Amino acid sequence: MSRLVITVGASQDLEEISDYFLEKSLDAGDRFVEEFNKKCGYIARFPHLGKSYSQLLSGLRGISLMNYIIFYRILEDRIEILRVVSGYRHLPDVFKN
Repeated sequence: MSRLVITVGASQDLEEISDYFLEKSLDAGDRFVEEFNKKCGYIARFPHLGKSYSQLLSGLRGISLMNYIIFYRILEDRIEILRVVSGYRHLPDVFKN
Protein backbone atom coordinates (compact mmCIF):
# COMPACT_ATOMS: atom_id res chain seq x y z
CA MET A 1 0.00 0.00 0.00
CA SER A 2 1.36 3.39 -0.99
CA ARG A 3 1.50 6.42 1.27
CA LEU A 4 -1.07 9.10 0.37
CA VAL A 5 -0.32 12.79 0.68
CA ILE A 6 -3.08 15.38 0.33
CA THR A 7 -1.66 18.58 -1.16
CA VAL A 8 -2.62 22.11 -0.15
CA GLY A 9 -4.75 22.48 -3.29
CA ALA A 10 -6.71 19.32 -2.51
CA SER A 11 -7.12 20.40 1.13
CA GLN A 12 -8.58 23.71 -0.02
CA ASP A 13 -10.93 21.88 -2.39
CA LEU A 14 -12.09 19.59 0.40
CA GLU A 15 -12.70 22.55 2.69
CA GLU A 16 -14.87 24.25 0.03
CA ILE A 17 -16.79 21.02 -0.58
CA SER A 18 -17.34 20.62 3.18
CA ASP A 19 -18.64 24.18 3.43
CA TYR A 20 -21.06 23.47 0.59
CA PHE A 21 -22.37 20.32 2.27
CA LEU A 22 -22.70 22.10 5.62
CA GLU A 23 -25.10 24.53 3.96
CA LYS A 24 -27.04 21.93 1.96
CA SER A 25 -27.08 18.53 3.64
CA LEU A 26 -25.10 17.09 6.53
CA ASP A 27 -26.05 13.54 5.49
CA ALA A 28 -24.71 14.09 1.98
CA GLY A 29 -21.56 15.59 3.49
CA ASP A 30 -21.08 12.55 5.71
CA ARG A 31 -21.53 10.26 2.69
CA PHE A 32 -19.00 12.32 0.73
CA VAL A 33 -16.37 12.04 3.48
CA GLU A 34 -17.00 8.31 3.87
CA GLU A 35 -16.73 7.73 0.11
CA PHE A 36 -13.65 9.98 -0.17
CA ASN A 37 -11.89 7.88 2.45
CA LYS A 38 -12.87 4.65 0.65
CA LYS A 39 -11.64 5.96 -2.70
CA CYS A 40 -8.34 7.04 -1.13
CA GLY A 41 -7.96 3.50 0.20
CA TYR A 42 -8.55 2.11 -3.30
CA ILE A 43 -6.03 4.55 -4.76
CA ALA A 44 -3.43 3.57 -2.15
CA ARG A 45 -3.89 -0.14 -2.89
CA PHE A 46 -4.39 0.09 -6.66
CA PRO A 47 -2.75 3.33 -7.85
CA HIS A 48 -3.39 2.68 -11.55
CA LEU A 49 -7.12 2.18 -10.95
CA GLY A 50 -7.99 5.75 -11.94
CA LYS A 51 -8.42 7.04 -15.47
CA SER A 52 -5.47 8.76 -17.11
CA TYR A 53 -5.78 12.54 -17.49
CA SER A 54 -2.28 12.96 -18.95
CA GLN A 55 -3.70 15.31 -21.57
CA LEU A 56 -4.22 17.81 -18.73
CA LEU A 57 -0.99 17.19 -16.81
CA SER A 58 1.71 14.59 -17.28
CA GLY A 59 1.11 11.55 -15.07
CA LEU A 60 -2.26 12.81 -13.83
CA ARG A 61 -4.90 10.23 -12.93
CA GLY A 62 -8.42 10.64 -11.61
CA ILE A 63 -11.18 8.65 -10.02
CA SER A 64 -14.80 9.75 -9.76
CA LEU A 65 -16.55 10.42 -6.48
CA MET A 66 -20.19 11.44 -6.65
CA ASN A 67 -20.10 14.50 -8.98
CA TYR A 68 -16.42 15.14 -8.25
CA ILE A 69 -13.09 13.81 -9.49
CA ILE A 70 -10.17 13.04 -7.19
CA PHE A 71 -7.05 13.90 -9.18
CA TYR A 72 -3.75 12.34 -8.16
CA ARG A 73 -0.31 11.41 -9.38
CA ILE A 74 1.87 8.45 -8.59
CA LEU A 75 5.39 9.21 -7.42
CA GLU A 76 8.15 6.81 -6.40
CA ASP A 77 7.58 7.09 -2.65
CA ARG A 78 3.97 8.30 -2.43
CA ILE A 79 0.73 9.15 -4.15
CA GLU A 80 -0.26 12.81 -4.12
CA ILE A 81 -3.90 13.82 -4.13
CA LEU A 82 -3.64 17.05 -6.11
CA ARG A 83 -7.21 18.32 -6.45
CA VAL A 84 -10.80 17.31 -5.77
CA VAL A 85 -13.03 19.16 -8.22
CA SER A 86 -16.49 19.04 -9.70
CA GLY A 87 -16.66 16.91 -12.80
CA TYR A 88 -18.74 19.68 -14.35
CA ARG A 89 -15.84 22.14 -14.35
CA HIS A 90 -13.83 22.87 -17.46
CA LEU A 91 -10.95 20.64 -16.41
CA PRO A 92 -8.20 22.19 -18.58
CA ASP A 93 -8.71 25.44 -16.63
CA VAL A 94 -8.10 23.62 -13.33
CA PHE A 95 -4.60 22.52 -14.35
CA LYS A 96 -3.43 25.62 -16.22
CA ASN A 97 -0.08 26.91 -14.99
